[in-house]
Amino acid sequence: MTKIAVFASGSGTNFQAILDAIDNGALHANVALLVCDKPGAAVIERAEKKNIPTFAFYPKEFPSKQAFESLILEELKQAEVQLVVLAGYMRLIGETLLSELEGKIINLHPSMLPAFPGKDAIGQALDSGVSETGVTVHFVDRGMDTGPIIEQKTVPIYESDTKEDLEQRIHKVEHELYPQVIQKLIQSKVTHNI
Repeated sequence: MTKIAVFASGSGTNFQAILDAIDNGALHANVALLVCDKPGAAVIERAEKKNIPTFAFYPKEFPSKQAFESLILEELKQAEVQLVVLAGYMRLIGETLLSELEGKIINLHPSMLPAFPGKDAIGQALDSGVSETGVTVHFVDRGMDTGPIIEQKTVPIYESDTKEDLEQRIHKVEHELYPQVIQKLIQSKVTHNI
């Protein structure tokens, strides 16, 4: 069974979608670790309910990104993680993790990259007046949302849409697409132990 680590910063709806896909047999993986940079985040409760080990930390308590990423790397190695899945992790991955894990970290972004990278991609799409946006799963590299694209799915934008309407439509697609892509990566054996 492929061991994955999920990095998240918030409520954990994509984390939950991954757990649900494992429970219903659509995803053949074991979430070996949750990494969270906000110790009060709701995603931690979701992990605790499933007895998933969690590494939660306050980045400001460390002298540098390298310092906390070195600890994360040790946690990943101890858990024998084979693939790192970013699911609403709101910080850029630094050199310490990338130098060891490039090609083994994937991210989910709420736009059709390269359009609308970075923060508030949904707001960016609404403000631009485009008729559709989407969801992208991509490998993480040294840029912000610039890594090789694995899969994308479009999401329409309607004239009557509020930001909340569009967010709900995008989340629905994310929750379906992300577990499917993770399973495809596992089946294609592009991953191996960190």
